[in-house]
Amino acid sequence: MKKKPWPRSLRAGWLINPVSSFVFILKLILTPALIGTASLAGRKWGPAISGWLIGLPLTTGPVIFFLALQHGPDYAASAALGTLSGGIALSAFTFGYAWLAQRFRWPVAVFLSGAIHLTLTFFLQKVTFAPIPLFFAIILLLVVTLRSLPRMPEGDQQQEQLPLPGWDLPARMIVATTVVLSLTGFSTLLGPRLTGLLATFPVYTSILAAFAQHLQGPRAVLRVLQGVLAGLFSFAFFFITLTLALPVFGTFSAFLSAITAAVAAQFGSLFALRRMG
Repeated sequence: MKKKPWPRSLRAGWLINPVSSFVFILKLILTPALIGTASLAGRKWGPAISGWLIGLPLTTGPVIFFLALQHGPDYAASAALGTLSGGIALSAFTFGYAWLAQRFRWPVAVFLSGAIHLTLTFFLQKVTFAPIPLFFAIILLLVVTLRSLPRMPEGDQQQEQLPLPGWDLPARMIVATTVVLSLTGFSTLLGPRLTGLLATFPVYTSILAAFAQHLQGPRAVLRVLQGVLAGLFSFAFFFITLTLALPVFGTFSAFLSAITAAVAAQFGSLFALRRMG
């Protein structure tokens, strides 16, 4: 008896499409590997370095990369510009959490600062910015936000770091992977700009700051968020490079250029972070 062929619609679907299957596997492997590596390095060198590592586009970068593979460089460039715009909301989230953590416990701080981020995202999706002026505006905003954080009292010693629960690292990896899969899976419905904006929602920063506040107090939160803001300079360089380079040079050359720019900015911000103490 002759075996019936797969239905045409299914043959075209992601389940047996080699490219889509490869992209799906990359999402499952690359994202948790990146987040897990950053988490372990942050545990070794302290909360500020942990936050600094989170400033890298460890989740947003893979989102745009997979969008480029799925929809092409022009679509991904539009999403990258949306993600760059999301730097405004990220700065506001960080500023809000830093001040809220001085008065409220972590659930309230996470909820209210997350609401600030989503409110700004709602308005940002309605506005289109020119890439280069937006880039310089975000750099200026990051500098102003760093200078506007609450001051850490002189001589206030950081509490001893308590051991994190065993489920902490797997939970972070699962959450980050879920975000990437969800955003890229619904990208056609959301559109490139909103996908890029939502990719900046600080899921990982929220987890990092909440654990720091719960286990070590507001001082540790400030160190984490100082690191996040310092790391966001590389975020800005990464996404302005992608926005400008993707339509011209294609996916792989653009990402290589963006990674180079982000690494250079990241080491510059590390120098500045160390000078901050």
